[in-house]
Amino acid sequence: MTPPADRRVVHVPGGLAGERVDAAIARMFGVSRTKAADLVAAGDVQLDGATPAKSERVEEGAFLEVLLPAPAEPMSVVPTTVEGLRIVHDDDALVVIDKPAGVAAHPSVGWTGPTVLGHLAGAGFGVATSGVPERQGIVQRLDVGTSGLMVVAKSEHGYSRLKSAFRQRQVDKTYHALVQGHLDPLRGSVDAPIVRHRKHDYKYTVGEGGRSSVTHYDTLEAHRFASLLEIKLETGRTHQIRVHMSALHHPCVGDLTYGADPVLARRVGLARQWLHAVRLGFAHPASAEWVEFSSPYPADLTAALAVIRAAD
Repeated sequence: MTPPADRRVVHVPGGLAGERVDAAIARMFGVSRTKAADLVAAGDVQLDGATPAKSERVEEGAFLEVLLPAPAEPMSVVPTTVEGLRIVHDDDALVVIDKPAGVAAHPSVGWTGPTVLGHLAGAGFGVATSGVPERQGIVQRLDVGTSGLMVVAKSEHGYSRLKSAFRQRQVDKTYHALVQGHLDPLRGSVDAPIVRHRKHDYKYTVGEGGRSSVTHYDTLEAHRFASLLEIKLETGRTHQIRVHMSALHHPCVGDLTYGADPVLARRVGLARQWLHAVRLGFAHPASAEWVEFSSPYPADLTAALAVIRAAD
């Protein structure tokens, strides 16, 4: 039986005064801006008893009534092996994989491509049952277009300990990124909160009121058109490196979503951002001993870097 829709009636808080109706709904109820606009268009929103336009501004204390749709059925993991996905380490507590670009960590709305969990299921790996159904065992994620190392928990104890380690920033997450131009200073940190983009639901940006996000970078190579950086993350926000580099006006080469030069992307032959998770280190949840894993650049990133080096 399909669960009934959820009718919510709230007062608009002062912090949202002056926001558009769709933006206020998105922030108060945790839905996307697009979904909020759809609710308004469908007549499922009332503002002080009247049907508003999505661009109408809300006032503090106004009555906002929203009919939220029933929760969707949980997405299932489809077992299917993924070409190019490499198992780096496997034991009773966890499995470390080297993820190619074009693969999501787990199923999600709108994604029909391959997933890490699908590959593990197809290859006969069992994972922890902790977490929502489509993300069981997942303790960290990489963007679809980012390649490199990920760890997935196999035991419940492993899931609990690894989740805690990531939350307490006790994991060494090291990335290499090829970014446009030259950073000044060559070594530094970005401490800037990240929020979902106001106009584009699929993007994020630096903004007031966002989640604390800290990125440390060091220049490994400086070339005519781009710089190769080593990056360590204190936090693990969605698109964090891509957003922070874009905010510095040095987007990852090939990252057209965050302002990269399409001409340079074509020149180096990239169809995704030049970003790779090269090292992953943590205390093993069973032994407490420090373990560390590494991953070489995949072929597309190696070829792009060679073009940049040759341009000098």
